[in-house]
Amino acid sequence: MNTSAASPLDIRWVRHSFDRAAATYDAAAVLQSEVREVLLERLDLTALTPRVILDAGAGTGHASRALTRRYPAARVIALDFALGMLRAAAAQRTWFRPFARVCADAARLPLADGSVDLILSNFMLAWTDPGLVFAECRRVLAPRGLLTFTSLGPDTLRELRASWARVDSHSRVHPFLDMHEIGDALVHAGLAAPVLDVERYTVSYTDVRGLAADLKAAGARNAAADRLKGLTSPRKFAAMQAAYERYRHEGRLPATYEVVFGQAWAPAEAPRGAIGEDNRISLQDVKRQLRQRRAS
Repeated sequence: MNTSAASPLDIRWVRHSFDRAAATYDAAAVLQSEVREVLLERLDLTALTPRVILDAGAGTGHASRALTRRYPAARVIALDFALGMLRAAAAQRTWFRPFARVCADAARLPLADGSVDLILSNFMLAWTDPGLVFAECRRVLAPRGLLTFTSLGPDTLRELRASWARVDSHSRVHPFLDMHEIGDALVHAGLAAPVLDVERYTVSYTDVRGLAADLKAAGARNAAADRLKGLTSPRKFAAMQAAYERYRHEGRLPATYEVVFGQAWAPAEAPRGAIGEDNRISLQDVKRQLRQRRAS
């Protein structure tokens, strides 16, 4: 399943954007940090004793560091295709909790078949072809290995998208796949017992320039292959700003993020009908147990 066929991405531009954002990412990626903590928290609901863990799209390494703390006996691999991000991730390593750093594309993992027990990925899938990435995850996961991830859905930055649509017809905001397309890609890749749900977050700004600055600082720039590649004129930007004003509430401009949480298992060797049965957890159980933990 080649999900990029519907919305092809300029992968070189993706790599360039995140590579240049390495020095500014942590200060701008407030939402990414909050979602990462929720993703890690969800691991508490799954009985795992992984020997090898892959942090796919590791960025500046915060999840990799957290995984070394959570699973001190495991080997953690931080993988990212932006070299600048991996260089920044070195600051998260300690001599007693090191992790490996690998510069590679998650759609072409330099890992052996069945060599990984847990793959965690926070926000990377929005900037890749999930079909290719899931196929690679399926290949490298050991039997009953777990893939857990977050991505962004099509309601993300809906205010910005609608405001630009009032100005011209060009692709101005990065395209995002919905939860059902992601689920289909998981199944097509041969991963089992997928569980997906959506949470919505709102980040508010005093003006649109603050939002644009955060997106650039986090490397989250439009990478659609059909995007307008020239400079935006001040007149058009001002027109978009004016259109965005209709969303202002109590003096602030909202930016909506639709965050997709997902997990799936590698098939068991045998019997096929028993895939992950000892480790499965339903979406209702995930939400119920998380509510109980936060209330306690």
